[in-house]
Amino acid sequence: MLFIAVAALLGLLVGSFLNVVIHRLPVMMERDWRRQCAELHGTAPGDEAPYNLLRPASACPHCGAPIRPWQNIPVVSYLALGGRCARCKARISPRYPVVEAATALLSALVAWQLGATPAAAGALLVTWTLVALAVIDLDHQLLPDSLTLPLLWAGLAFHLWQGPAGDAFANLGDGVAGAIAGYLSLWSVYHAFRLATGKEGMGYGDFKLFAALGAWLGWQMLPLIILLAAVTGTVVGVALIVARRHGRDRPMPFGPYLAAAGFIALLWGRDLMAAWLQSGAP
Repeated sequence: MLFIAVAALLGLLVGSFLNVVIHRLPVMMERDWRRQCAELHGTAPGDEAPYNLLRPASACPHCGAPIRPWQNIPVVSYLALGGRCARCKARISPRYPVVEAATALLSALVAWQLGATPAAAGALLVTWTLVALAVIDLDHQLLPDSLTLPLLWAGLAFHLWQGPAGDAFANLGDGVAGAIAGYLSLWSVYHAFRLATGKEGMGYGDFKLFAALGAWLGWQMLPLIILLAAVTGTVVGVALIVARRHGRDRPMPFGPYLAAAGFIALLWGRDLMAAWLQSGAP
């Protein structure tokens, strides 16, 4: 119970940082793209103030008032301020406490399921990265390489560090095969769909995220992950279209469904696969 409580508290703190990553990383990427375009056109990029995950300090987007440390306590500060800026009283998006609380809850689930083990440390890293990727993809239909690729290499490094006797998710060989199979499977679907319809059905970030999940969990879990992601995505997509919250011709991000399916497979994948095999289903 102590480990679960510590993991939940750590999840709250990490969730606060993930809010920064979710908001700033796409802006950082856009600035970098503009800088590269300016260099390709032979023009000098405009001077911009430093903008990264640390600078500038957090401030209200409406009035620019700096956010004090006591105004940045996860969830608690949002409730104490009534969801509004302390100076201008502008409404603060409820997404911030939702991301913090969700990260804490998912971290507690990892701790409860895996206990105080090295496997839990790896699973927490995967969970936090999946939260950031899912929300960024919802906002921008973008899965940054700066998150997916380190997640992939971290999975392979985790297996190498643990060795054959300590692997909680897969061994190194299955992880390498999972990374290859994860990337190539969605890459093949992408190109087959493009040849058949002339349209792009998904982005390359989805390939890399699926490869990262394969690196951590092994190739054996890939069918379960893609099945869960496809079913969930279909149900949610149809529901949104029926409710007229989403147009038929508007693309929908697939990353959040891959992330959710990957988290389920991370904690309960082996049990689900065992139940499936015992059921005798084809």
